[in-house]
Amino acid sequence: MEQIIDFSKIKASCSNCNLNELCLPRGLKAEDLEKLEIVVKGSRPKEKGNHIFRAEEPFESFYAIRSGSVKVYILNETGEEQIIGFYFPGEIIGFDAIEHHKHTCAAVTLETTTYCALPYEKINDICQQIPDLQNQMFRLLSREISNENQLLLTINKRSAEERIATFLISLSSRFEKLGYSSKEFNLPMSRQEIGNYLGLTIETVSRLFTKFHKSGLITINRKAITLENLPSIHAICDGFSDKKIDKKNQ
Repeated sequence: MEQIIDFSKIKASCSNCNLNELCLPRGLKAEDLEKLEIVVKGSRPKEKGNHIFRAEEPFESFYAIRSGSVKVYILNETGEEQIIGFYFPGEIIGFDAIEHHKHTCAAVTLETTTYCALPYEKINDICQQIPDLQNQMFRLLSREISNENQLLLTINKRSAEERIATFLISLSSRFEKLGYSSKEFNLPMSRQEIGNYLGLTIETVSRLFTKFHKSGLITINRKAITLENLPSIHAICDGFSDKKIDKKNQ
């Protein structure tokens, strides 16, 4: 009978890797995991501000974040940075390069970060041999497309307050899926970077964080943030006004 290992055993056998079920499918066979481990390359820690890849560079690998965090951005027509995503441990970047075999955006570390490089050509071969891994890659690619669509909706159709609330709820949900607290986490990105991502000025971001803090929705201590009232933050995402929220909390 073939040995089947669940994710807890995968993490134990891959002692130098922080990947979880968001990167690896559950129930990989032992021999399949061995094939994957042969091609995966762990990185040395990269300090804040170092690029993992840049736009126009040839596509060589997918990159699974093991620790730290990364922002992905493009340069607009005037050469200004436009942030299109933030990524955390267990999440994979590099899907942008599949079509043209070169990156259309750049990825830079927000803090000291490590990652695993999954060489595209070798992973592609392994995916042919391991259907579960191939299906997982498709799911991750689908999630990337959904995230991009959600970002466009957030920026184009919502007020500044709703954008901040949606951003916090999105981070809460992602951290929960990663096995971390959904209410207490660090924001490795700056207020300016949050504003860039959401299409807001740094002044607006700071003002709304202060407003949320005074309203008892969140507590902020430098980069550490605690979501004190998730139902009310969800209500803001759904378009409730302050008055409706206040009535709901009474």
